Order: sequence, then structure tokens, then C-alpha cells
Amino acid sequence: MHIKTRFTEMFGIEHPIVQGGMQWVGYAEMVAPVAEAGALGFLTALTQPTPEDLAKEIQRTKDMTDKPFGVNLTILPAITPPPYAEYRQAIIEGGIKIVETAGYKPQEHIDHFKQHGIKVIHKCTAVRHALSAERMGADAISIDGFECAGHPGEDDIPGLILIPAAANKVKVPMLASGGFADGRGLVAALALGADGINMGTRFCVTKEAPIHDSFKAQMVANNERDTNLIFRTLHNTARVMKNAVSDEVVEIERKGGAKFEDVVHLVAGARGRKAMAEGDADGGIWSAGMVQGLIDDIPTVKELIDSIIADANAIINSRLAATTK
Repeated sequence: MHIKTRFTEMFGIEHPIVQGGMQWVGYAEMVAPVAEAGALGFLTALTQPTPEDLAKEIQRTKDMTDKPFGVNLTILPAITPPPYAEYRQAIIEGGIKIVETAGYKPQEHIDHFKQHGIKVIHKCTAVRHALSAERMGADAISIDGFECAGHPGEDDIPGLILIPAAANKVKVPMLASGGFADGRGLVAALALGADGINMGTRFCVTKEAPIHDSFKAQMVANNERDTNLIFRTLHNTARVMKNAVSDEVVEIERKGGAKFEDVVHLVAGARGRKAMAEGDADGGIWSAGMVQGLIDDIPTVKELIDSIIADANAIINSRLAATTK
């Protein structure tokens, strides 16, 4: 039985499940199976070294599926920012109809996409940012709780509070993000006022995810306590997998007065990529959420999505129905 929501209706997908943008993971081989399974997958624009490479990756994905998929464009403050306008152009010319934006001041990006009839989902970590994105014209919001992998913001509000707090005020369709892995989470998200769920870490632990098997095995072995919050003292908090490198970053910050220069050799993207390619789970920084504690297998994307929907339906039709009789 399908679960229809405002989100599935607006975006023309079968299931209210989204695989959001993930650095070094959002490639065609991740996104196409998600689309084929009836959910919504996103290529990660800035994982592609140039806008031309993104155009090729969009085409590669289209060669693998004719179902809807999108592109994530994360906007971060940078000394030399990437050529965002050229990435946007590649997305527009690629015929993409759905974009996930995240990060800093998305107004010009939302405006440009909307001029070309592209629907925009903006991902944020606070109710005030969600309302701001809604005013800017975002078609949907992804609200990201403190449990999430990557950047949870600085407010430390978990999903159990953040999702209904946002649902009280946000009028456009909303995805719940951070801490979701199964049918229980989907039902909970719907009960809290969301129209679907966005998952990152759980999609990393699937057969198709273009990640070394040792990283997947490590995330299966990990429990909910196996993350570290780094860059707390730099007010740019990131939740990453607990390992030798992230432990060292936390220790340096704990001593006080740490600057980015003091940890850059540990957290450099090139180091993380090398560790990932070589399968060294202790070799670099790797984004992962507390939801690792709920992951105990490595299914195919289709098996994962089908099981979430089946379990969600079972909960709605049996457990919840039984308690209301």
C-alpha cells in the first residue's frame, strides 16, 4: 500500500523517501536505483569537479533511469567559492526539475531555478531558517535535527522537537531529516507533521552506495554513540563517525583556543577521500549520523525502500490501529 503525502504529490514520486545530497556519495550509481525504487534521489553537484562533469553525470543518471531525480547544490561561505552560476546552468540545461539547496543565503539560487520552472527543496537546521527559505520561494523544506550527519547547526535541537516546531509554522511540504532509517522513523515523521523523510547515512549503508565495504561494515558495527561533534569551538559543528582522526580533533579542541589551522591536516577533504578509497575507516573524517545505531544490514536500495514502506504500513495498520480500538 502506497503512502501518499503532499510531498509525493508535488514531486511526482511513489514513496515519501528522499536520498539527499551527500558529498562523494551522490553519484549516478546511488541516485538511479533510488529513483527506480520509487523514491527521490539527488546527485551532489559539488562532488563533480567542474560544471561540465556535472552535466555528464546528469546524463549518465538519465541513461540509467527515466524516473524523477534531482541535484543538490550546497552553498558554503568560501574564500574562493565554486562557480555556482555555472553549476546552476548545468542543472538547468540538464533538464533537472528538482533541486535541493542547502547552506548559506540561497535566495539568488532559488530565484534562478524558479525562473526555469525548477522546484526547490531547501535543507536547514532551524525553524527560523525554514521560514526564511519559505519566504524566498522554496517549494518544500527539509528540516534537519541535531541527530543528523554533517552540519546540525549550533542550536542542538533534536528532531522530536524540531520537526513539530517547524510543522507548526511552515506551510509548504516538509521532509524530516536526521536520524531516519526505517518504517518506524517514517511513521514517526508523519505523526510529527512532516510529509516524508530524508536519509543520508542509511543510504550510505546499501549495496549500491559507492563507498568502500569496510566503511559500510564499520557503520553496521557502530552504535548510536559512535559519532563525534567536531568544530564545536569554531561554531561550525559537524557530526562525523567516531574514529582515531575525529577523536584527535575533539581532543585538540578540548584544550581550548583551537584554530582551523590546528586541525586542517586531520580534516582535509583529500585525506578523507583517500581513506574512503582505500577503505581505511580510521584514516580521515567521515560524516555519519547517530542513526548508525539503527543500521544492522547492507540491503540493496530497493530492499531498503520496500522494507521501510512495508514496515510503516504494518505499524499504521496493526499497532496503531489496534491501540485505537
